[in-house]
Amino acid sequence: MGRKFFVGGNWKCNGTIEEVKKIISILNGGDVPSSDVVEVVVSPPFVFLPLVKSELRPDFHAAAQNCWVKKGGAYTGEISAEMLVNLDIPWVIIGHSERRALLGETNEFVGEKVAYALSKGLKVIACVGETLEQREAGSTMEVVAAQTKAIADKISDWSNVVIAYEPVWAIGTGKVATPAQAQEVHAALRGWLSSNVSAEVAESTRIIYGGSVNGANCKELAAQPDVDGFLVGGASLKPEFIDIIKAATVKSA
Repeated sequence: MGRKFFVGGNWKCNGTIEEVKKIISILNGGDVPSSDVVEVVVSPPFVFLPLVKSELRPDFHAAAQNCWVKKGGAYTGEISAEMLVNLDIPWVIIGHSERRALLGETNEFVGEKVAYALSKGLKVIACVGETLEQREAGSTMEVVAAQTKAIADKISDWSNVVIAYEPVWAIGTGKVATPAQAQEVHAALRGWLSSNVSAEVAESTRIIYGGSVNGANCKELAAQPDVDGFLVGGASLKPEFIDIIKAATVKSA
């Protein structure tokens, strides 16, 4: 059984009701491969989740951009996994580099959040990736392995986890990891999973790429054997997101 191609759209902190409705309209009208070829999720800001869920085509799903590390309570400004489950939101992004860098989320905290979200029945897009300084120092794999290990230390079932490799230097900068660079890290990550978790988990877990993915570069990236899809930022707010979803046909061809 091959790994089903996965495309996520991270809208980050963007949008108005009007803009969200326009994006949904584009997505709903898009001609994309069937859901047995590609799994598609979009991740709007929390306030738009109910709107997106109610109006989005049924073969696409909604994801939250984050959730809290434990049950709700006196945590002003946070959203709990239980609330997302209550809203019937199936997916959540955890550990995005922007949260790691801007809000100080550590590897261990991210690992705990992943474990808690999974324990409540959510599916998780867990983000890992190195900074430019770390890449130039030659420590890419060391950094990404440590981030992955912090998750592996807390969970045993990987069936509802998608790993998103997002080199921080490529997010929103217009710089893209070359297909060879992406494949190298994805293959090394899969090797790490095989050695440290199990060969079965390594083979079945989808590892997707994020970092300035667009309509022009998506097919070449999708052709890499260990690239199982994309987590798309800016381009997910544009019509070209449909073209990126269509890149799934590269795998099924």
